[in-house]
Amino acid sequence: MMQSIPLSLYIHTPWCVQKCPYCDFNSHNIKQTPEYSDYIDHLLVDLHHDLLLAGNRSIHSIFIGGGTPSLFSAELINRLLSAIQREIPFEKDAEITIEANPNSADANHFAGYINAGINRISIGVQSFQADKLDKLGRVHNPQDAINAAKLANSLPLRSFNLDLMHGLPNQSLNDALFDLQQAIDLAPPHLSWYQLTIEPNTLFGSKPPKLPDEDLLWDIYQQGHQLLTANGYEQYETSAYAKAGLQCQHNLNYWRFGDYLGIGCGAHGKLTQPNGQIIRTIKTRHPKGYMAGRYLEKSYVVPQEELPFEFFMNQFRLHEPTPKLRFMQTTQLPLSIIEPQIKQALDQQYITEDNDYWYLTEKGKLYLNSLLELFL
Repeated sequence: MMQSIPLSLYIHTPWCVQKCPYCDFNSHNIKQTPEYSDYIDHLLVDLHHDLLLAGNRSIHSIFIGGGTPSLFSAELINRLLSAIQREIPFEKDAEITIEANPNSADANHFAGYINAGINRISIGVQSFQADKLDKLGRVHNPQDAINAAKLANSLPLRSFNLDLMHGLPNQSLNDALFDLQQAIDLAPPHLSWYQLTIEPNTLFGSKPPKLPDEDLLWDIYQQGHQLLTANGYEQYETSAYAKAGLQCQHNLNYWRFGDYLGIGCGAHGKLTQPNGQIIRTIKTRHPKGYMAGRYLEKSYVVPQEELPFEFFMNQFRLHEPTPKLRFMQTTQLPLSIIEPQIKQALDQQYITEDNDYWYLTEKGKLYLNSLLELFL
């Protein structure tokens, strides 16, 4: 049964030129030039260990995230991807994404990534306004972002994404819509448009900036959503919009409760076993420990009683029908085990159903947390 579950690969690069004050990802400021080549070697050993849990499957998609992966040269990315493909085959037309900062975008750099096998680039723009970028601690300027998007659009990529935030400190409705219109004008096939949230263990967490109030946030979302829809973007996930057929396949596999290997500092993995158990892996967070060969921080079997919540927590992020067969395939559980919770969800009009699918209602989207609590 595990052979029918797609297998993705996430690769984490831990270094940034400067840590952003809102960021709670596992990233570390560069204090001295890291041994990037050595890190690639460790990634490959880490992968080799994890392949014992992956079964005889091919790689469906790869996402190189961070941190700032575009600090790595095209030659290193080529060495990494070539070595991975010698270890495990890639599906035909596998989506392979790398995250990039706008100020790292130049024609040779991006062309080198494409020659290495990258076919999708995700550009961390966040805003097109200098004062907002400064407040967010970004190291690029608005023109860098525009140039990077234009470059990506000119290259033979399958797709590219722009990451854009809203709900920024002192942001007005007009500010937010200006950013969104600027992004739309650059014609990315995919837009990640998400609200800034204050996370603990960040600089913003200890010194919170003044953010827009709830009414303004709602106006930004509603009018922004209308603008995106009017320009041919379909919302397929809570914070993601794409032109037809250009959704991020890697993220879709996450939300559809597929499997993924996670290598690199702090990376997480989810791997279904032949006996139906699901193993989660968590890698050592700090580069020093990781590059000393201590890759695995923790692995555990997800308790069976937690699987329904985990499945729906992921699946209901997507604005698509949920196949009942997918629940059975990915959790190895019968539908009867969630019959009482499904009845409650139907009674409270959070979902509707037919023989094959569950459908999230508008009420279900609005009260998603209440819906998910039924499965705890």
